[in-house]
Amino acid sequence: MGIFFSNNDKGKLVLVFHVGSSSVNGALFFARKDGIPKIIFSVNEPIALEENISADRLLFLTIKTLEIVASKIHKAGVGAPKEIFCVLSSLWYISQNRIIKFKKNTPFLFTSKFASDLIKKETTLFEEDHAVKYLHAGVPPRLIEIKSTKMMINGYETPTPLNQKGTDLEMTIFISMSSEQILGKIEDTIRKHFSFKEIKFSSFTFSSFAVVRDIYTHNEDFLLTDIDGEVTDICMIKKNMLRELISFPLGVNFMIRDIASEFRYSLSEAKSIISLLKDGHATVSVSKGLVPIMKKLKMEWLSKFQESLANISNDISVPGTIYLVVDKEMSGFFSDIIKTEQFSQYTLTDSQFKVTFLDAEVFHGMVSFEDNVNRDPFLIINSIYINRFLINNVHPNKQVELKQV
Repeated sequence: MGIFFSNNDKGKLVLVFHVGSSSVNGALFFARKDGIPKIIFSVNEPIALEENISADRLLFLTIKTLEIVASKIHKAGVGAPKEIFCVLSSLWYISQNRIIKFKKNTPFLFTSKFASDLIKKETTLFEEDHAVKYLHAGVPPRLIEIKSTKMMINGYETPTPLNQKGTDLEMTIFISMSSEQILGKIEDTIRKHFSFKEIKFSSFTFSSFAVVRDIYTHNEDFLLTDIDGEVTDICMIKKNMLRELISFPLGVNFMIRDIASEFRYSLSEAKSIISLLKDGHATVSVSKGLVPIMKKLKMEWLSKFQESLANISNDISVPGTIYLVVDKEMSGFFSDIIKTEQFSQYTLTDSQFKVTFLDAEVFHGMVSFEDNVNRDPFLIINSIYINRFLINNVHPNKQVELKQV
């Protein structure tokens, strides 16, 4: 721990960026050995919303927004960070859970090299399966993280498998990677304001999973749902293991675009009208025209949500507990949609969904703030996650982490 902290200072000053599909957020926080990070400065900047968006255009707008956030943090002059992390929403990377199985007639010793060889082989297969389909053609991918989520030797789970002997190994790992083009643009933008050789990348899927799992220890089975601007992510956790991941390309922004198109509003007008309707402040005439359209949009999103759950569950029951990450102003809107869903038609869950919105109050006591700092749930989750790994002398993007996370 000594390389990160001294007994006489506030902790290690860390800068974290959260790059989503509707906003880019950044925060400076002190990573502290008591496990409670202190966020001392934060910036939240929305990504410009356009009527028609392509992948390249969205990347351009996102990098432009990241430039604004990095500039504001640098100009604030709060302090010089010792580490920089960038946590990506699922739009900017691909990921997968993979299970490695190995059997031998005679006992083998589980060593770092043995594990690295197995993981390297699995990583190569992952790249071959996904790189061409999902990443920019001709641009090589870069690994972001490889995390061990479950280790079993001779049928017994062990969180510390190194130097153990066995004849039967099963290792579950989480792998994520992104395009070198995307990561390079992010690095170049941040380095305009902060001269860092290494900027460490992580996925929001894994950081949110690790933090939520450790908070709600009484729930071993749950769904983690992240509704961003352009995409919705669903992670299914069973017995505290990240089992399945799926995304569909409907987030908050598709509703804004549809309302704008239907009523010939500007995008900003459409966003304001939705907010007024949601809060019950829209005029009678506006409500009368808008309510049936909103009902249609809700059903469109719900249909994709149902379809996704059916695809990730197969013969596994769907957990009834959902932890929801979404902008605060839309939390009630999506919570109500999910709660009114009767997924029993698929005979995969025997209870109505219970939705918990992951707002700042959920993390009370797990993070502290300087006065007047915005309490953004994305930055809170990322700060808690990074603080945990700094304290344990392990970077979140260390490629082969054998200790079970």
